[in-house]
Amino acid sequence: MKKQLLSLAIVLAMFSCSNNETLEIAEQQKELLSKKEINTIIKTSLESTGDFNWGDQEAHTIWSAVKQGEDILTIGYGTSKNNFARSAEAENIKNEIIQLVHSIENVSAKGQTELYINETINVIDIRVTNKETIKALLKDTRVRYIEPGGYNFLATDNQARSSSEGSSGCGYGTATLSTNDYRTVAPGARVPWSFDAHNIPQAWSHSTGAGVTVAIVDSGLSPEQKWMNQYFNDGYSSGRTVQKYGTFVDSWWAWSNNYDGVNDKCGHGTKMAAVATAPRNNDNLPVGVAYNANLVSYRSVENVVIDDYHEKRGIVEALTALANRSDVKVISMSLGYPFSIGNVSDAVKYAHSKGKMILAAGGTSTSVTTWYGVIFPASMSETVAVTGVKENQYNKCDVCHSGSQIDFTVQMQRTNGTDNKIPVLSYYNGQANYVGGSSVATATTAGIAALVWSKHPSWSREQVLQKMRESADFYPNKHSEFGYGNIDALKAVQ
Repeated sequence: MKKQLLSLAIVLAMFSCSNNETLEIAEQQKELLSKKEINTIIKTSLESTGDFNWGDQEAHTIWSAVKQGEDILTIGYGTSKNNFARSAEAENIKNEIIQLVHSIENVSAKGQTELYINETINVIDIRVTNKETIKALLKDTRVRYIEPGGYNFLATDNQARSSSEGSSGCGYGTATLSTNDYRTVAPGARVPWSFDAHNIPQAWSHSTGAGVTVAIVDSGLSPEQKWMNQYFNDGYSSGRTVQKYGTFVDSWWAWSNNYDGVNDKCGHGTKMAAVATAPRNNDNLPVGVAYNANLVSYRSVENVVIDDYHEKRGIVEALTALANRSDVKVISMSLGYPFSIGNVSDAVKYAHSKGKMILAAGGTSTSVTTWYGVIFPASMSETVAVTGVKENQYNKCDVCHSGSQIDFTVQMQRTNGTDNKIPVLSYYNGQANYVGGSSVATATTAGIAALVWSKHPSWSREQVLQKMRESADFYPNKHSEFGYGNIDALKAVQ
């Protein structure tokens, strides 16, 4: 009887092993999801919940996206869910995770799979081809998240691209400014109509941004616009500095480290820097909000949509570098993506932990995608989210996003029959143009933050932010779509 029971047990065990092997083979041979299928999953989540998270997906979906994205997997690791900053313990975890990936991927030498290792936050980019690696990492308690770092949702969904001027936010145009859209102040600078709507010129009698450094993380600074380069320190704006850095790699090849320099090849970064900090002099050009603030410009992206592997990395490098600078108070980011990006989120949290005020655009879209809510990173609690509204009314601009995560608004679209936006310096030397959307609203608010911080240099970020809230239309309440509303800059600096 015992022999019969033993034989039966062996047969059952053999059947179970055979069945498991069959299931495992079937799982490995499961067809790779197409980009269209992956995008359908993403869009369904965005439409039903307003968000999408790779951590909620099955291993097969993540693996398919990794395979469709140059085999790049981004791994956030640490001792806990919120452990994003490097430490000795985190260094050991990093090495152990790399060894785990190597063992499953059957790689013998270190460096054969590692694409990028950040030295400030707990993030690595690594080459992965095996679905079993994805499964193992999803179960590993040392892994905070995994994401297909090279997958580009918007590359095959062009209608979903955010924009302020076309599909990329880029624009080199110039315009003859209507005399109704500005007024001239000493010594010969043009004040945009929207500045008066927020009492910014009146605030200048109390603060002009002196002593504060504003950082613009965007597409860089135009080498052709002298007023944002050699003439930056001129007229009433004397005694300040402009610095330019580049962290964007312009390459189709993920393994490239050939940084593309500091120069704007889009036009967006130049205009954002200009509305925040352009000089006040006698050249009859639009002045910036904080015309005495210092400027740090980072070319971290190609355009306003964070949809490229190198753009994600470029933003991470810019934010971590700025976080470690004691002189930088305000960081403005007029760019974004429909849903969260893990390594960028970590970098935002790191900069926030260092006391920086990070302002982010709530989103600007084509008419097809205005159903999107507040985009990332403005959707994060660590950022100050800003969007644009029409002149003298709380109606969002024609292409602006709004929602419960918005903190402030800026009037940037005229209602006088012209629909004109805010006058700013353009890409080309000595020229001006109009710019709109949540992008220019964000950069304007960054300038106002610099005015407040300049008036109270010893204040913390929270004290400055609270003063901005108290100076806005809806305070102490918060509107469901427009946050605390329009800031009165004069009240903010008094």
